[in-house]
Amino acid sequence: MPDMAYYRNICFVEAPQAIVTPFPRYISDCIGVCYLAASVEDIVESMAMPENYYNDRIFESFERLLNERPFDLVAISSMTGGFNNAEKLARIAKKRGITVVMGGFHPTALPEEVLDLGCVDLVVVGEGEATFRELVGKGPSREVRGLVWKENGQFVHTGMRELIRDVDSIRLPLRSIRPERFGEKSEDYTIDTIYTSRGCPWACSFCANDKMHRQWRGRSAENVVEEIALIHDPKKRKLLKIWDANFLTNIRRAERICDLMIERGLTNFRIMTETRARDVIRAERILDKLHRAGLRKVGLGIESPNPETLEKMNKQNTLDDISRAIGLLKKNGMGIDGYFIVGHHSETEADTMVYPGFARSLGLRNALFMAMTPYPGTKIFEEYRSQDNITSYDWDLYNNFCPVVKTEFMSNERLMTMMVYCYVAFFNYQTLLKQERERGMLQIFMRDLCQFVFLTLINRRLGKKEIESTIYGAYECFASTEPRIEYPSGKALKRPVSIFLEESGGRRIEFRITQENDRRVLAIRKVSGTAPVGGLVVSINAVVEATASVSMDVLMRFLYRKELVRNNRSIAPRQYLALAADRDIRRAAAAFYRLYRTCTRKN
Repeated sequence: MPDMAYYRNICFVEAPQAIVTPFPRYISDCIGVCYLAASVEDIVESMAMPENYYNDRIFESFERLLNERPFDLVAISSMTGGFNNAEKLARIAKKRGITVVMGGFHPTALPEEVLDLGCVDLVVVGEGEATFRELVGKGPSREVRGLVWKENGQFVHTGMRELIRDVDSIRLPLRSIRPERFGEKSEDYTIDTIYTSRGCPWACSFCANDKMHRQWRGRSAENVVEEIALIHDPKKRKLLKIWDANFLTNIRRAERICDLMIERGLTNFRIMTETRARDVIRAERILDKLHRAGLRKVGLGIESPNPETLEKMNKQNTLDDISRAIGLLKKNGMGIDGYFIVGHHSETEADTMVYPGFARSLGLRNALFMAMTPYPGTKIFEEYRSQDNITSYDWDLYNNFCPVVKTEFMSNERLMTMMVYCYVAFFNYQTLLKQERERGMLQIFMRDLCQFVFLTLINRRLGKKEIESTIYGAYECFASTEPRIEYPSGKALKRPVSIFLEESGGRRIEFRITQENDRRVLAIRKVSGTAPVGGLVVSINAVVEATASVSMDVLMRFLYRKELVRNNRSIAPRQYLALAADRDIRRAAAAFYRLYRTCTRKN
């Protein structure tokens, strides 16, 4: 009963990542705190989450909520990339004398450092549901396993709690506690997350899952489908992220989940998940069934083309496995995201330049090139820290796209340039080559360039000059490979088209499109900054200025609605009207139109 609980009124908040990556599937759905809320729903009097989690006004919303309602406990969940925000939230709560408990991957890895901040009273380490329920019911006690706190200057560790073996016993996440997001109610998000298992049978050196959840434990198919039924909408197709560490660990279980979804008609999803190449091969016989259940995108952790690097990461991939898995997924109508990590300590710049070509040779259309990030709790963290190769402990930068290490052969700055180079070199330039008119080519060129700038803007350590230098350096590296990109075209260009990418110092890279028989050809080369220019000139500085004027909140708002339209064409007109009515998006569109108008022809 509620009157038996030690803490009766709880505010839950998941610390937002400091930097939002411009991929809508990475937006948080707050499932972690929804699990915590479900675990105590029957023993507390009230629970709440602040509004505006999904934009920059989270802190003022949090303060307002604490002023308006009485809480005796604030529960904060935090990943490493959101930990500075978690600390800020904790300090807001402590000013009001509210007890603060923190959990999640980062506090689990560094509980004593978290407590030393002075604004956190308790840390829950490891899986939190059982520990949190006992804490709420009994209060801080040495009898409650899985807690750490500070007492008279000494740390008190109550010991690790045993893993929850029967994961079906974990209550389904209480999605109703979530705030409204982009006009959608808490239980009706267009993008949502489900975890069908805990832990992982593998122990990759760069992953903290082994620290948090340890051994793999799967929920029963019936339990999983019960949750899927709660968020299924026959009228609105949603993106559902099955965000397990490895969904296909147990093939029979995965098949049973598919069977139940198909039997019950719970297939109005576009599902994406992540798994190992070898497990895709093991699941060959059920891939068609997975597709019928809604699986449309699979993320494969390929990591590196270098077998020695894979061995050091304890990544048990073979090139044959990867190629075969990609072929099987394509055959069954599924897209593939190849995940790669650049910045391994022993790899050179030349080693890194191989990555984009390797990704293309696998037949990948989409690839994510991420920087080696030593998250606390991983073997990589201990290795890089002991060798003094971590260049920043600013947790805001820990998001896979902001290098925070140096390697044996590359500085931190050069590693950032090489990560962007991988995107530039892997990119599909066919859309550019398809255009029939010069201005159409310019629009596509600038659209693509803005994507790379948005990616670079994630790194808050870089000023606009450094971003400009990074972008130019990436293209310069690509140009040094003398790329020649061809595309068949039945309609010949009337004349060659040149677009010049220019940095503030006057250096230029030429993108020249010519017609050779029935093919369009794109050649990229460095040109003298003093040579006459015949063509369209795009200033990197101007592109950075325009792109930086758009907040990540506005960008995510746009991309979120775009994802909804992608999955539901029938509602496109209504969504486009909503975008047109959004003043911030109109302002951003006007900035890019002005940028487009600044590109001039020079002779």
